[in-house]
Amino acid sequence: AAELRNKRGAPAIETALVRHEVAFCLGQMGATEPVALAALRETLSDEQEDPMVRHEAGEALGAIADGASEALLERLASSAEAEASTPREVVETCMLALRRLRTVQKMRAAATADGELDEAFSGATPYKSVDPAPAADADATDADLLAQLTDEGCDLWMRYGALFALRNRGGSSAARAVAAALGASSALLRHEAAYSLGQLQSDAANAKLRDVLNDNSEHPMVRHEAAEALGSIATDEAEAALRSAMEAADHPIVAQACEVALDILACERSGEEYIAPLTEEEEEALANGN
Repeated sequence: AAELRNKRGAPAIETALVRHEVAFCLGQMGATEPVALAALRETLSDEQEDPMVRHEAGEALGAIADGASEALLERLASSAEAEASTPREVVETCMLALRRLRTVQKMRAAATADGELDEAFSGATPYKSVDPAPAADADATDADLLAQLTDEGCDLWMRYGALFALRNRGGSSAARAVAAALGASSALLRHEAAYSLGQLQSDAANAKLRDVLNDNSEHPMVRHEAAEALGSIATDEAEAALRSAMEAADHPIVAQACEVALDILACERSGEEYIAPLTEEEEEALANGN
């Protein structure tokens, strides 16, 4: 949490990619400490913050599902707020996070004696991730899930559910279906599709991810996830694409994501776990307790 906001309320780390990753980790950890929740709420509320970081803070609040975050998520998810100054990807994130929070709150209230949540909300997925929405019915056909995923008129919560159901099945056919969402009108959905393809680690999506990474008109948030997905796939083609994109990058988030992705790729090939080293800026912020 110290890497998100310093004691003066400003971002403690200049690199948006790192701040976004910190917010993601807090959500996956289920960090309920007051300092973590305060930092996430402040980050989400900050109109000067990078939209990618605000998105991740909002998604983290949905993952943690603390009731005190409901009012903020509801305000930012409203159409009136969207028409003012909140980017679409942040509004959509808050819509999903609000629905997840309310669903989890109801489940907690009606929890069994051991207090366990439904596996779809607890991170008990094949990929050990706490997802923004539960996977759709496992009995649904691939064709039905693909239709739901690519239906622009369908509720985003339902489209996310189809995405995660396909991802959970694994394999090249699932990867090709998930890759279809890279053409969605929602940057948020496109970014989640790219992230899921990184989890799948299927070469079947290699070419589409390279196209996304090299598209200068694409949202940096989506290109970042495409880069790291290519790092996880770890083919020679992926490596070449990452090196080329890093040299030609027109946005710092994309360049930094390619650098991280190449480290991930090296770890995938060596069989080592990827642990990102701290930058001097991060070490200084932690040492100062900011």
